[in-house]
Amino acid sequence: MRENAPPRQLTFDLPLDPRYGREDFLVSPANEAAYALIEAWPDWPDTVLILTGPAGSGKSHLASIWATRAHAWTVAAAEIGAASVTHLVSNGALVVEDIDRADGLDEAALFHLLNLARERRCPVLITSAQAVDALGIRTPDLRSRLRLAPGAGILPPDDALLRAVIVKLFVDRQLVVDLSVVDALALRIDRSLARAREVVSELDRDALGRGRRITRPLALAVLERLGMQEEPD
Repeated sequence: MRENAPPRQLTFDLPLDPRYGREDFLVSPANEAAYALIEAWPDWPDTVLILTGPAGSGKSHLASIWATRAHAWTVAAAEIGAASVTHLVSNGALVVEDIDRADGLDEAALFHLLNLARERRCPVLITSAQAVDALGIRTPDLRSRLRLAPGAGILPPDDALLRAVIVKLFVDRQLVVDLSVVDALALRIDRSLARAREVVSELDRDALGRGRRITRPLALAVLERLGMQEEPD
């Protein structure tokens, strides 16, 4: 008599809060320049610094580390307006997140904020997934100010960092997997920490739904479903 397959379990796609502590940041050649810049505070070369890197590369993590040390407020670039500039600078330190994602960015307000920050010696850390010249800033003075701001970029992760991040993502979800699973993912996914997060989340959801532990065959099946089954040349 054939046994019935185990029923699929209901899964709840609850958001997993990322851990943004200093001890949770993994330093590698891909991000060591950016990490060193954050660690150099308060001995920064300028009032305004820009941190660039692709989505999921760790910009927000580094910004959070600095914000904790500097007691800085954090605001999305899209939320900056003329009425909020003085208030934002009044705290003494500020993170401006995702300047590249600010549709309809109030350039006049941002320029005023940077000028006021310089006048009041309020350090400002700006994050962006794109270099300044790719942002499409129309205001010449603002574009020039951002170009002159020192900063650091985060590069795509090397093999060691990608594997370490995959392990950390599993640990954060309290999942124990064999290293063969980590190797299978690292060899096949895009060299992107954002993609690593997406795949680990999908594996967790799939394993929970099936009531199975995460194995290499399951990992390969999920990668195939996501169009990433083939190992790159």
